[in-house]
Amino acid sequence: MAHPLVTQLRFTRSEWLRALKDVSAEDAQRRLPPMNSISWIIGHLTWQEHRYWIMTQEKVLLPHLNQLVGYGAPASSPPLDEMWEGWHTVTRAADPYLDTLTSETLQVHAVVYGETVPESMGTLLRRTTYHYWYHMGEALAIRQMLGHTDLPDFVGDIGDEAPYWPEHAVETH
Repeated sequence: MAHPLVTQLRFTRSEWLRALKDVSAEDAQRRLPPMNSISWIIGHLTWQEHRYWIMTQEKVLLPHLNQLVGYGAPASSPPLDEMWEGWHTVTRAADPYLDTLTSETLQVHAVVYGETVPESMGTLLRRTTYHYWYHMGEALAIRQMLGHTDLPDFVGDIGDEAPYWPEHAVETH
């Protein structure tokens, strides 16, 4: 069974897919400054997952991501199909690694490019989850500005898909 924080990330990914369902390539590549395009945002979150979960295993699947959509990379509107293909490739490759994380290993600091990251794996996991929510709001705002309707307006079925884990609950009286 996956660690509860991994379950939260997976739920967040499912909400990400729900928020971006049916966005066209044309709309995904439109940029409404100062925001980036939706296709850039998809690539950017792919870059983060690649950096944290793939490169910490000393693997590189998509070496071009850092220059194209990494932190501080210039605004661009990469092709939507390439960004989704990259996202699916990275998240599928990351999942077996994420399944190995435990409360103990989440306290360890990652090593990327031979250098120890100043944050623990648990912090990186939470940072990734929160980063998705940040950009999900941005992407939905972009979609609203483009005139899209019938968009998600509330968090989905968290109670069934990623509930609070009662084994960690503390009773108070």
